[in-house]
Amino acid sequence: MNQRALPPHPSFLWRNPDPQDSYDVVIVGGGGHGLATAYYLAKVHGITNVAVLERGWLAGGNMARNTTIIRSNYLWDESAAIYEKSLKLWEGLEDELGYDIFFSQRGVLNLAHTLQDERDSVRRVEANRLNGVDAEYISPEQVKEICPIINISQDIRYPVMGATYQPRAGIAKHDWVAWGYARRASELGVDLIQNCEVTGFDMDGDKVVGVRTTRGNIRAGRVALAAAGHTSTLTEMAGFRVPIQSHPLQALVSELHEMIHPTVVMSNHVHVYVSQAHKGELVMGAGVDSYNGYGQRGSFHVIEHQMSAAVELFPAFSRAHLLRTWGGIVDVTLDASPIMGLTPVDGMYVDCGWGTGGFKAVPGAGFAFAHTIANNEPHELNRPYSLERFVTGELIDEHGAAAVAH
Repeated sequence: MNQRALPPHPSFLWRNPDPQDSYDVVIVGGGGHGLATAYYLAKVHGITNVAVLERGWLAGGNMARNTTIIRSNYLWDESAAIYEKSLKLWEGLEDELGYDIFFSQRGVLNLAHTLQDERDSVRRVEANRLNGVDAEYISPEQVKEICPIINISQDIRYPVMGATYQPRAGIAKHDWVAWGYARRASELGVDLIQNCEVTGFDMDGDKVVGVRTTRGNIRAGRVALAAAGHTSTLTEMAGFRVPIQSHPLQALVSELHEMIHPTVVMSNHVHVYVSQAHKGELVMGAGVDSYNGYGQRGSFHVIEHQMSAAVELFPAFSRAHLLRTWGGIVDVTLDASPIMGLTPVDGMYVDCGWGTGGFKAVPGAGFAFAHTIANNEPHELNRPYSLERFVTGELIDEHGAAAVAH
């Protein structure tokens, strides 16, 4: 796998305006979902009087703190539909944005270590095929062909018994994705406003008519929330609650190495996933911390567990040195599926609950959320993800159905 040199980068990618008095649409959250939504509102629906409000710097939250895995091999029809739409958008995104995002379709392996893993994996592969998603179940020997550095010995604690494989899956450079969307949205007339924290909402009865911020009050025709783990604090300001819990999610990278890891390997059983970034660092992660919180930091016992699992699967990593760790704040629903659509507040929309799957969904979620805002009606892709499903019981339970949740 060849390393790609970074192209020359312009000094400025987007305008940095002061907020206007009013906008047709105000999007709260300047991460991947907020930026993609703004771009598709302008590009597809012709709505350009839009502001994206970010309390820090653009893409400085979860977009800067994820591990960039992109795949669509989810179990349920509803999940496969929106993630596959997203993957198809990923495949044309560099041409769409006119910007290099280093999208690398190197494939994803989800390992099986037990008979139950095998059964679940085969079930998911067949479900993927029925939904037109590329997937196959392969043997340990085929796993070794795809990823030569993996240990498929039967003498280890949890031997590799096989794996699902999605060849079209891969990774991209998260910051370049955000910058690409931000540049194009700004060129289309969207105002990207940084260091602008939302402190409340102005209401006219049951309708939202404005947003209060640390940079002044802004009148708004419609308000869209795309703030990931902080969504619940925003909805409480608006007078309603969403069934999400915020958890820290930790990840780590090694020092730089030659390119030795050609794909993405995920294992729910030993609980680690590993890829190698474009510059050469090994990127590792696992599941969310069990406690609720907003801390963007790591804890040693989680890091130790991830690294021991990685060394078991990849003995060569035993000599690698840890470079840095970090945490993001993920928003997890009861059924491990997102919430996207209308809210009890007229004129307010919400996109949250993506848990650890938010990055891979950026194009598809932005596309569907923009449609929802523009038409005051969900797109077919996100219609199943309404808040009402937690009342009707029509849940989309992806807990554990797609191996490690990333």
